[in-house]
Amino acid sequence: MADGCDSAATQADMNQCYAAEYKKQDERLNKTYKEVMSRATDKQKELLKKAQNAWIAFRDADCDFMSSGAEQGSVYPMVRANCLADKTLERTELLKGALECEEGDVSCVLPPK
Repeated sequence: MADGCDSAATQADMNQCYAAEYKKQDERLNKTYKEVMSRATDKQKELLKKAQNAWIAFRDADCDFMSSGAEQGSVYPMVRANCLADKTLERTELLKGALECEEGDVSCVLPPK
């Protein structure tokens, strides 16, 4: 559950809270993505852009499916936003891992700072 959303009193409040959580996670992802891009080679930048676009399409399609059971209900915006936030957080953590490689780890995408 999104931080602070457990105190939401109405479904509309919960929908709004989860939408705000997704927005927060999306902003974190964009910041991390830009940091990875700043350290990537030109070829890696092309590859990351392609991967990110494919990931966005996957995330959206998967959350469409995962929230389809609630599509006709008032909980739908909350369920979908929660899915989007969770997947966005996972992607952020994955990209952060590329930024935090240790010296000598040959599986690292980016060189250590």
